[in-house]
Amino acid sequence: MKDRFERTIEYLRLSVTDLCNYRCIYCMNEDGIQKKTHSDILSIEELTEIVRAAHSLKIKKVRLTGGEPLLRRGILTLCENIKAIDPAIELSLTTNGSLLYDMAKPLKEAGVDRINLSLDTLGPNKFRKITRTGEIFDVMNGLKAAQLAGFEQIKINVVLMGGVNTDEIKDFAELTRYNDYSVRFIELMPMNVCKGWDKSRFVSNELVLSTLKDLQKIGGDGVSRLYRMNGCKGTIGLISPISQLFCYQCNRIRITADGFLKPCLHSEEEFPLRGLTGDDLTQAIKNGILAKPLKHNLDCFSTQTPRDMNRIGG
Repeated sequence: MKDRFERTIEYLRLSVTDLCNYRCIYCMNEDGIQKKTHSDILSIEELTEIVRAAHSLKIKKVRLTGGEPLLRRGILTLCENIKAIDPAIELSLTTNGSLLYDMAKPLKEAGVDRINLSLDTLGPNKFRKITRTGEIFDVMNGLKAAQLAGFEQIKINVVLMGGVNTDEIKDFAELTRYNDYSVRFIELMPMNVCKGWDKSRFVSNELVLSTLKDLQKIGGDGVSRLYRMNGCKGTIGLISPISQLFCYQCNRIRITADGFLKPCLHSEEEFPLRGLTGDDLTQAIKNGILAKPLKHNLDCFSTQTPRDMNRIGG
């Protein structure tokens, strides 16, 4: 299906929970969130029906997000349900990796095609400071388990923060030398908990290009510009929502764990899906697609959404 600006919308980011076992400094307050009751979030059956309706509108790719999606009870059943709708659906999942050691093989068996791992530092002490509750040992074991389970071209998402982890750009890039990883540097967005941070924290991905001198551009992958360093097996991706506006190629919609469709990450507009079935559900998703704005307003260093990132689906 196309939106008002003739963009083909074929990608659904589906949040299955707003809970997370980490408290990353740019995503969530230190004391966490006010927990919803089980009845406040979409059931596995409701999530499945939303995917079924979206697929009828030619959605081809589904990414499960959170919060931390591996905390969601029934996540494997949901994966199996989605693949039962159509085995050709590209099913991926974004995780902080803390629970991946035990879950990698079951996820692969349940039909997950791709894994994205969120990892903002390679230093154990800095990892504790950024996540507030995590241990990098768990994440690295999860990464190894994902490889052993048969996941290929694992994407490692690194949110760049000036004065926090920009000194690790070369270290992250080196992960691609002998592994078929795609290390993706993502520009920090001024949203909610980090909205009032000093401007020095918000650095452009041009810093990556100036730091890694031997990058060769090899194309693109969705909103990511892809590069490869000489002699390296994997790739470097740059996702630049502020310095390199990519809204004109945006092909996605987002659905929150409590059942609202967000046409744009940064828009306050939301479309309720909870309680809808059949044609009513399909029409509501259509309405959300047709409401997609041409672009976000982060060029004004502002976001309209009142939700924290964990309540949207990162």
